Amino acid sequence: MSVSLLETAALAALMCCEPAAKCAATLRLADDWRAGRLRRAADKEFAPQRIATPGRPAKPELVPPDAVPRRSPFTPVGHAALLHSIVHIEFNAINLALDCVLRFPAMPDAFVDDWLRVAAEEVHHFDLLAARLADLGYAYGDFPAHNGLWEMAVKTDADVLARMALVPRVLEARGLDATPPIVAKLKTAGDLQTVAVLDVVLRDEVGHVAIGDKWFRYVCAQRGIAPEAEYLRLIELFDAPMPRPPLNCEARLAAGFSEAELAYFETAGGHRSRNRVSS
Repeated sequence: MSVSLLETAALAALMCCEPAAKCAATLRLADDWRAGRLRRAADKEFAPQRIATPGRPAKPELVPPDAVPRRSPFTPVGHAALLHSIVHIEFNAINLALDCVLRFPAMPDAFVDDWLRVAAEEVHHFDLLAARLADLGYAYGDFPAHNGLWEMAVKTDADVLARMALVPRVLEARGLDATPPIVAKLKTAGDLQTVAVLDVVLRDEVGHVAIGDKWFRYVCAQRGIAPEAEYLRLIELFDAPMPRPPLNCEARLAAGFSEAELAYFETAGGHRSRNRVSS
């Protein structure tokens, strides 16, 4: 049996531009890794480079976050735009997981196992949500979107600790807070099919944030760093958004956040502070 480099295959999937091809390549990558058809690169065999732009289709048009039009979710076009924004997040999440697989060679094989599982689950989410978008008469790319998730991936590409802190534990954790209000709006709009999909997504995303939390704490332990104080330091250092109410405390606790962190976020109200959570 021939054995190829995991990193080469992950990079190829990451740089696929067509969504269906990216999804298929990601699932094939996960299968090949589990089956032993891939091996990790040895020293100097693969050098991860900065990827300013991963593979993505020509549309959606990427605009600054404040330039994304705000629409009522209770109109047909606003309903579709809301769903499109979630589809876009899931597409980016595939890329983020693939980048973790190829970018941090010092991390153990279990790290690769975890992020390939995340990548495969993000493919499933993308497929489910894109199908719902199609049911509404739209496709991925029909609305503008922003690039905030990938921009943070680029900022943190040199340090696995910063990546785990600021992508899973900040940006993806925001989805845990945002999903219940979105579900409430969709229930009001009568879209129970999408609500059922988002129930699956939220369940899985708790696990994804928990994986980020696990590896964040693992690297902190390796470096002798107090994790919760380091988390706040990195938020300030990278100018990342501070978690702020309303929080999905149940989901965040299940994903690894501590009661002390949640209390700090609730009282800080999302404002910058030099105070630190005791660890």
